[in-house]
Amino acid sequence: MTTVPTVDAADSEVGRLRTVMLHRPGPELKRLTPRNNDKLLFDGIPWVGRAQDEHDAFAGTLRDHGVEVLYLADLLAQTLAGEAARHDCVEAALADPRHGDTLRGVLRSHLGGLHPDDLAQVLMAGLAHDELRSGRGLAFELMDRHDFVIDPLPNLLFTRDSSVRIGDHVAVTSLAMAARRRETSLTSAIYRHHPRFAGGKTVYGPELENLEGGDVLLLAPGVVAVGTGERTTPAGVERLARNVLGAGLAHTVLAVPIAQDRATMHLDTVLTMVDEDAIVMYPNVADELTAVALRWSGDDLVIDGEPAPFVEVAAAAMGIDALRIVETGLDPVTAEREQWDDGNNTLAIGPRLAVAYERNTETNARLEDAGVEVLRIPGSELGSGRGGPRCMSCPIRRDSLAAPTAG
Repeated sequence: MTTVPTVDAADSEVGRLRTVMLHRPGPELKRLTPRNNDKLLFDGIPWVGRAQDEHDAFAGTLRDHGVEVLYLADLLAQTLAGEAARHDCVEAALADPRHGDTLRGVLRSHLGGLHPDDLAQVLMAGLAHDELRSGRGLAFELMDRHDFVIDPLPNLLFTRDSSVRIGDHVAVTSLAMAARRRETSLTSAIYRHHPRFAGGKTVYGPELENLEGGDVLLLAPGVVAVGTGERTTPAGVERLARNVLGAGLAHTVLAVPIAQDRATMHLDTVLTMVDEDAIVMYPNVADELTAVALRWSGDDLVIDGEPAPFVEVAAAAMGIDALRIVETGLDPVTAEREQWDDGNNTLAIGPRLAVAYERNTETNARLEDAGVEVLRIPGSELGSGRGGPRCMSCPIRRDSLAAPTAG
């Protein structure tokens, strides 16, 4: 018999997924051009209509397996009906140092008059220079006509990065790249002010050191792994560990250094959980990936031991003999191709049940050989921002692995 939690909580990557937050790609993706896609962290210009179809297939797959899907855009519009949330989100958008006082005043008046639905769209999709008819001031006049007065947020698609559930607390993260930092003003408002989440407990905030959700993996109840590389700093790992361990949300946090490369921007680009004791992992890093255990002693954070191979440190913290490893691809070239195409970035919706991009044929075959049922989804356009099913999903509620899980 499955025990379904009565509060929003998650203690693993593979407990049966009950509720998830997604963001269906929208007008913000239509703002991408060859001039700005690099700045906005996309490797190409996606076909937006196809990306939406692919995302709908992803959401449909989740619903078909009993997952409640919440959409960030809907939550945001509902949240912005409240004055406190509206103020917070507008002021975050006006913190851009490019604006100057005159333009900032014009924008404050413009945004203040918008309906919550329209305000939500502007905060997500941005506001182009030519769309602000009332614009004035030196900063406005000297802007290029193709500039954005408020930048779009195309990476909202990757809801995993801006918040992560750890136990019954939420960590609203601190995003490293300038193109993404305003995302957390929206997720913060949702968690603080939306009736679905208001009053919930937090364990991290965007004002703290850089930390991104793609680097945070709940390996098992009480065990959290945090990558540190391109997006999450060692100071961010330490801060999260101090907060999580001090609050009793885990007994061990593993700090996992990863290469500071685009292809390995987050820990979940090189490994994800597919069963209680199994991971899918990029073989090119398997032998060199290390971890160091952080624990709470008395009233302070301590480093427990020297850095050692990740799979060994993780297994010891999880209380198992060994982690089973399913490698990406069958040969070095295929492994590199499928890792780049998010072959490692699977979303487990239950033990041995994972969503993956259909294009990673060899990795998916290896997963099935290892006893993992693979739910294949299209992702030719969704992947242009370098993210797979895990990146595109923020679990809100999972069954606890401490309780029996549904098949």
